[in-house]
Amino acid sequence: MAEKLIGKDFEPQDVRPKVMGTGKYTEDFSKDGMCYMKMLLCPMPSANVTNLDASEALAMPGVLGILTADEVPQVEEPSYPMLTMKPRQLGMPICAIAAESEAIAAEALEKIRVSYEPQPFVLDPLESLYPGGPNALESGNVTGGGEGNKPIHTRKWTARDFAEAGEDKLPMGEAPVEWAVGDVDAAFANAALVIDEPFVTASSSHAALEPRSVLSYWENGKCFIHGSSQSQSWMMPGLARMMQVPVDDIVYIAEYCGGGFGAKASPYPVQGMTAYMAKKLGRPVMLRVTRAEEYHLGGTRPGFQGQVKLAFDANGKMTAADLYIVQSGGPLRGSGDYSSAAGALALVYTPTNMRFRGAAVVTNKPWHVSQRGPGQNQLATVVEPLMDRAAKELGVDRVAIRDINAPGHDVKFSNRNSTVTSVYLKEAYKLGAERFNWDAKKAMSGQRNGNKVIGIGVGSAYHSAGSNGFDGLVSIRPDGKLYVHSGVGNLGTYSYAGTCRAASEVLGSSWENTVVLRGDSRHGLPWTLAQFGSNSTFTNTRTNYAAANKAKAMLQELAAMDLGGEPGDYDVADEKVFNTSDSSKSMTFAQAGQRAIELGGKWDGSEYPDNLHDVTKSAMKIVKGVGLVAAAKDEMPKEGSAAGMAACFCMIELDTDTGKYELLEMQNIADCGTVLHPQGLQQQLRGGAVMGIGEAVFDRMVYDPQNGLCATVGLYQTKPPSILDVPSTIETDAVNQPDPQNPFGVKGIGEPAMGSAAAALLSAISDATGTYFNRTPVDPDMIINALSGRAQSIKPLQVNV
Repeated sequence: MAEKLIGKDFEPQDVRPKVMGTGKYTEDFSKDGMCYMKMLLCPMPSANVTNLDASEALAMPGVLGILTADEVPQVEEPSYPMLTMKPRQLGMPICAIAAESEAIAAEALEKIRVSYEPQPFVLDPLESLYPGGPNALESGNVTGGGEGNKPIHTRKWTARDFAEAGEDKLPMGEAPVEWAVGDVDAAFANAALVIDEPFVTASSSHAALEPRSVLSYWENGKCFIHGSSQSQSWMMPGLARMMQVPVDDIVYIAEYCGGGFGAKASPYPVQGMTAYMAKKLGRPVMLRVTRAEEYHLGGTRPGFQGQVKLAFDANGKMTAADLYIVQSGGPLRGSGDYSSAAGALALVYTPTNMRFRGAAVVTNKPWHVSQRGPGQNQLATVVEPLMDRAAKELGVDRVAIRDINAPGHDVKFSNRNSTVTSVYLKEAYKLGAERFNWDAKKAMSGQRNGNKVIGIGVGSAYHSAGSNGFDGLVSIRPDGKLYVHSGVGNLGTYSYAGTCRAASEVLGSSWENTVVLRGDSRHGLPWTLAQFGSNSTFTNTRTNYAAANKAKAMLQELAAMDLGGEPGDYDVADEKVFNTSDSSKSMTFAQAGQRAIELGGKWDGSEYPDNLHDVTKSAMKIVKGVGLVAAAKDEMPKEGSAAGMAACFCMIELDTDTGKYELLEMQNIADCGTVLHPQGLQQQLRGGAVMGIGEAVFDRMVYDPQNGLCATVGLYQTKPPSILDVPSTIETDAVNQPDPQNPFGVKGIGEPAMGSAAAALLSAISDATGTYFNRTPVDPDMIINALSGRAQSIKPLQVNV
């Protein structure tokens, strides 16, 4: 298919508002009568509130009311409460107070008298697994994370487990989650090389620049919520459940989002809290979340403590992998990062035999939620440097050892015999090596210039980047324009717009004549997957393809009915449907839209397929009668993971006196199927690389182990990479091979673009220092210690430092 729009650059409609500062984020909205809310947050990691007296606060002029835990729906552990008298995390909301101004509300908070009964707390999962160690929650210390519906329960390992492991190895008690493929022990016994190392990947804040502020009010029985979220339609059912109203009574507005990275994918408790306060007061309520509050409430990436044992044959083929991960969670169920990490190891390195064991442990730290490349990116930072070590010890080229182990299209991996829709990691290595000039660069490894030394790195990462089964919705109106209703959120990737071009492509409509409706459920937006996990590109080109094809069939049928002939006699292009053999028989989009309104029923959206999701059905009630309306579920087959892959190459110059380095070059290569939007792809690869640099050397959460207080609650305390920390140019490219299970060949890339860069940088640091740190982040102190032969100041499995 020769596309006119797919694969071409374009200007998404939100670019200019962002550049000009006219785009409206949540805090930019206001309503007549709006008041302000502030939250009382728990000042310790775990406590029972034994008394709460707000009488003095409520007597203050300008104070309008208080919202307490008994006024909002309560949830059972390990779900996260909206408000609670049993806070199990530093910064968990206890109550909220509203006033005419934010200053009055803040002053009123100081007048609330609260008595706390401190409770035992735990910040290190291994401490909780130790016999007699504290549980973060009353109901236990281990959940299934994202592994099905495993109930929370208490699990303690034996003192012998810890004693046998010592401080240099992960204790490996009975695992809540375990699977194996092949004969792992026999493979290790016959290996040419075995590497067995503990590792830590730090928990880190999502650090979204826009905190999760909320404006909420009620009008005519409907609950209006302005939120900062990655997703749009995905939010609707969760908000409806939270507010205990039908989805038809939720109006959700989220036109722009100042970063989310996984933490704003789904509804979050402060949205409900604000709406309940608005309902209680009968006034619009604005909650402006501060930076420090965002660090408590905004979610963090789960940290890992683990042990990985890898076996290789003499050629560098990975013959066995034994992975044990203890995942740190907050006071809720947590995510499935640890299982995803195991899947990534199984796919990216295709070990012939593999065992995975994992435990998701709850702690009294902030709630943990998936962050860009959940599990896969942590795994990349662990295994990629060890691939370098294996290559060095076996005398194999570092790119070659990755190529030997890279999957082919027919790969079957993990205990589920999972498959992929396509995979071009080998091609990404080849293209990246050519672009980076690998052979010449690796010859520079270790070159010294005074106190500076060159390090060369390579890394790769994977993420499942696409789904199916969601709905598409388009309308053609009497103004002659094609309207694509997008339920995708606006995370800043422009995929909401890029995927809409699939509908224009099918209907032969120009992009200038296409209107993208998004960001406000009053537009009538269809049900689709949350904008997370690099899913939007694959998933929503399919939904828009399905809806546009239905619209095309409707146009052909309409033309045949009014102009004569059979539907197959007609085609669409240039905003009209026309008879392919008689040019006198045609109908413009404007005429078709008007005719659909006159006919009603199935033509104008008054009737629609029953297999649509309830959110889409709710949207149809809004859209019906505007023109020719076509909604359809994506029922195209999909088998396997839509594997997004990235391979990154970099060169650093490391100062052996300071432990600091300069990133001289970076080249990030994508396997994203057919390139949908070249400029958008560059943005994803470069943005991912910047985040990856942060993952490798900056991102962490630091806690005082005695009092459980967090020392990283500001951007200056846990600094994201700035322009001074990244190369002046990050080169990008793509394999640009189509995925056969997407009608346009596209799939996502955002997640692995981060993991590949993080892994490549760690690979380069190891190359320059000769040390494999088995930890993120790696900071200059650690580098200096390694270069000077001193022991590290932290133990191999120590966390929160």
